[in-house]
Amino acid sequence: MNGKREYGDYQTPEYFSLAVCDYLKNKKKIEPTIIIEPTCGIGSFIKSSLIFNASRIVGIEINPKYCEICKNNNPDPKVHIRNADFFTFDFKTIIKDNDQFLIVGNPPWVNNSTLSSLNSDNVPAKINFKGYKGMDAMTGSSNFDICEYIILQLIASFHGTNTTIAMLCKTSVARNIFVEMKRTYTTFSSCAILEFDAKKVFGIHASACLFVLDLSANDVSNDICNVYSFDEPNKIKSSFGYINGRFYSNISKNEVDFSGKCCFEWRQGVKHDCAKVMELSFDGKSLLNGHKEHVAIENRYVFPLIKSSMFKKPILSDSKKYVIVTQKKIREDTSHIAIDAPKTWNYLNSKKEYFSNRKSSIYKNAPDFSMFGIGNYSYEKYKVGVSGFYKKPLFSVLASFDGTPIMTDDTSYFICFPTYDTAYVAMLILNSTRVQQFLSTIAFMDAKRPYTKKVLDRIDFNKILQSIQMTDLVNTEKALELEAYITENMLHEFRSLPELSQDTRIS
Repeated sequence: MNGKREYGDYQTPEYFSLAVCDYLKNKKKIEPTIIIEPTCGIGSFIKSSLIFNASRIVGIEINPKYCEICKNNNPDPKVHIRNADFFTFDFKTIIKDNDQFLIVGNPPWVNNSTLSSLNSDNVPAKINFKGYKGMDAMTGSSNFDICEYIILQLIASFHGTNTTIAMLCKTSVARNIFVEMKRTYTTFSSCAILEFDAKKVFGIHASACLFVLDLSANDVSNDICNVYSFDEPNKIKSSFGYINGRFYSNISKNEVDFSGKCCFEWRQGVKHDCAKVMELSFDGKSLLNGHKEHVAIENRYVFPLIKSSMFKKPILSDSKKYVIVTQKKIREDTSHIAIDAPKTWNYLNSKKEYFSNRKSSIYKNAPDFSMFGIGNYSYEKYKVGVSGFYKKPLFSVLASFDGTPIMTDDTSYFICFPTYDTAYVAMLILNSTRVQQFLSTIAFMDAKRPYTKKVLDRIDFNKILQSIQMTDLVNTEKALELEAYITENMLHEFRSLPELSQDTRIS
C-alpha cells in the first residue's frame, strides 16, 4: 500500500465539495433523482450531495476503511455506500430510463505508469483504450491518466441518458476528454471547464478544474468548450475547440492561422532511459558519466547533446553534454561495437544491469544497449530544434563547429535542413512574432509539455511563406540579438527547398 500516491488520493475538503454542489444546484439548476459518486473516498461529496432532493445517493469506493468512514459520516437512509472496484463495477445495475443522474466527484489524479511503478493493483486492465497504433501504443501516448479513463468510462456507460457529469480533475484531463469525444463522435449537449486553485484546495501545484458535461442530447456535439473561473462562473475566460475541423487551444486569439501540415518531418530526440550511463559531461580533461566516474572510450559513438533545458539561445553550436549513440536505426544490431570500439563496448557491458532495469516495453527483445528516436535524420548536420517544455518556444539552430551531428534528448523536437543558411532562415521564421502568436493558439501553456510533435506538425510553412516578408525576418533577427546575417538570397534558397510547394518559390 503506497497511500496517497498509489490511489491519487486527494480528499476533497467539505467546504469545496459543498461549493461545487451549490453551483450545480443553484447556477446550473440540476435536479437529479439519483446521484453517483464513483470514487467517494471518505464521503465529502456524498455529504454535500444531500442539498439535492435526490431519491438515492450511491457511493462506490475500493478502500474498505474509507467505506466505513463514509457510512458513519452519512447515516441518511437514501445514502448507499458500496465497497467495490470502479474498474469492474456494472453501472447497468443502477441505470433506469426515467432517472436524471448527477455523477459528481473527484477521481484519482494518477497515471497508469505511476501505478505500475508502485506495483499497484488499483489499475484497469491494460488495454489500449484510445486505439493507438505502432510506436505510440508502446510509448508515452498510451500512458493515460486514470482520472481520464474513469470519466471516459462513465461517459460510455451513461451516454444517451439524462446525465450530468461533474468531476474535479486536471485541466489537461478535461481537454483530453473533450478531444476524445469529438474524435469518437460522442454526442453531448454542453461542456464547460471551471478552473480553481488546486494549491488552495488540495495543497498541490496543478492546473485543475471542475469539468461539467451534459450528456442529455443524442444528436448534438458542440465544437467549442468554454473556460471559466470557479469564482466567476458567468464570465468566459477563454474557449478552445474546433474551427473547420482543426483544433485550437485559444479561439479568441486565433488572428493568424498557419495551421496545416508541416512539409518538414518533426523528429523527437534520442531515447535511452539510461542517462547516468549514456549521458556524459566533460570536465576539461576527461568524460564523466552520471555516477561521476571517468569514462575512457572511443569518440566514434560519442556525440554532442543538447538537452531540452538547454534551448536558451537561437544558435547552439557546442555543448558540455555528450551522449553515446549505439545505433543508426531502431533495432539495429549493436554487437559490431565490440570490434569498432572495444573500450565503448566494455564500458556498456560493465553497466549492463542499468540497461536490464529499463522498464519500457520498447526495449523488450531488442539488441543490447538499444535506443529509440534514432534514424538517419539523427545524423544530419543542420537542424532546428525546440524544447517541448518551455511555455514560450525558442527555436534554435543546431550546428557544431566541426560538423559533428548534434543530438537532442527525447523531450526535444527538430527538423533537418541541407545547409546552415536554410536552417537559419527556418529558425527566424519559427521565432517570428506571427508564428509565435499562431503557436499560442494551438498549444496549451498549462500542459506539462506544451509543444509536441502533434502540435509542431501543424505549422504550415507554405502558408507562412505566402505572408512573411524579409522585414519580418530582419526584425526577428534583431529581437533575438543576433548579428545581421539574413539576406534575400538566403530566403530565396529556403523557398527553393524541394519540401516546399511550387507556389512559395516566388521571391
